[in-house]
This record gives sequence, C-alpha cells and structure tokens, in this order.
Amino acid sequence: MLYYALVFLIVALIAGVLGVSGVAAVASQIAWVLFVIAIVLFIVHLVTGRRRVL
Repeated sequence: MLYYALVFLIVALIAGVLGVSGVAAVASQIAWVLFVIAIVLFIVHLVTGRRRVL
C-alpha cells in the first residue's frame, strides 16, 4: 500500500514539474488516500495482531 502511495507521489511530482497540474493534483490525492489507508491498516494490525499466550 505504501509502495503505491510512493509511486503516485512520484508521478505527481513529475507531472507538477512538467506543468500538467490536473494530473499532478489527481495523483497527489490518490497518494494521500493510499497513505491514510495504509496507516489505518497498520494501526488495525497492531491492535488486533497475534499475541503470544504463555
């Protein structure tokens, strides 16, 4: 998930440098959403992860 967020962020940066502001805006929004989803899934994994029973 974080990999795809990073890919969209790089696409947004390249599009911004090239002057394609529409593509840059959409790619940066997609990157932000994927990053938030990844953080939420990580927190859920930490809370509900396997616990060792002694």
